[in-house]
Amino acid sequence: MKLAFLIFLTTLALGCKQVEEPQPKESILFADVTIVDVVNGKLREHQYVKIDSGKISSISSEIPEGIDFKTTIDGKGKYLLPGLAEMHAHIPSPPVSKESLEETLFLYLSNGITTIRGMLGHPSHLELKKLVSRGEVLSPRIYTSSPSLNGNTVRTPEEAKSKVRQYQKDGYDFLKIHPGIQRPVFDALVETAREVKIPFAGHVPVDVGIHHALQSGYATIDHVDGFLEGLVPENKKVNPRDNGFFGYNFTSLADTSLIPSLVEEARKNKVWIVPTQSLFERWFAPVSADRLLNEPEMVYMPVTTLSNWKIRKEQSTAQGTGFNEAQWDQFHQIRQQLIRA
Repeated sequence: MKLAFLIFLTTLALGCKQVEEPQPKESILFADVTIVDVVNGKLREHQYVKIDSGKISSISSEIPEGIDFKTTIDGKGKYLLPGLAEMHAHIPSPPVSKESLEETLFLYLSNGITTIRGMLGHPSHLELKKLVSRGEVLSPRIYTSSPSLNGNTVRTPEEAKSKVRQYQKDGYDFLKIHPGIQRPVFDALVETAREVKIPFAGHVPVDVGIHHALQSGYATIDHVDGFLEGLVPENKKVNPRDNGFFGYNFTSLADTSLIPSLVEEARKNKVWIVPTQSLFERWFAPVSADRLLNEPEMVYMPVTTLSNWKIRKEQSTAQGTGFNEAQWDQFHQIRQQLIRA
């Protein structure tokens, strides 16, 4: 299964031609830097990378001559690699403050993430995209979903059709599917999305099921949603609504011999998978909240956010939820098999 949880942006076009026209004084040079070649899996040492108008114009092993660079960055002992893409980002929405929003966007950039795919859209994100594209806000490039389409926001086929058309007209990049959508409503949504040419992605509603979802042409299925349920043989006659957290309750019923055919169905229908595996290895996992809160990177998060995380983390694995480490181990192993397939 080809995964999309980290997408390398191939902006380092190897073998670029030298620009023969007069060079602008705004050119930037990365001097004597080591390039991380993600295409060939190698390091290219002592390279000189020239940037013109925000784009790479040449890569060479010698210093470009006859150019008055506005900025020269000493790359000795440093590495240059393509920007990363966070394929399941969450962009703060009102009433969050402008300062908090910009801090979140900067945290992405400071970790080498130059593109984010916002998975819970809001009208304010459309204006934010414009500000980012004009360079007025320091941020990764933004692709944003529509507001959530779920069992509460789209209850009828007519409502689904109307919202799909409106969200496409508004300028959202794709539609966000959440749980609770009934199959007739989902089918109307898909039909209209194809009509107006807007992709859809996200969760797999229980009433839809993984096989119908794959055949319907999701752009991505996030969290590997619906796949574990798809490994339960039909003769088990389970109630699909008893699946629990991403199929956790069906862990012991999963037939892993069905993984190859299920993965092939995804490949055949060109559905990409965004695993969000950290969610299942940190939040929904036998790891204490206090241990996570003591990790070094947590110093960058607001105290209120950390407090909310702690509460939700402890609720997810508390006694009475059905969570236990032995079942989690099996659940985790099945997810890893799916992701690696």
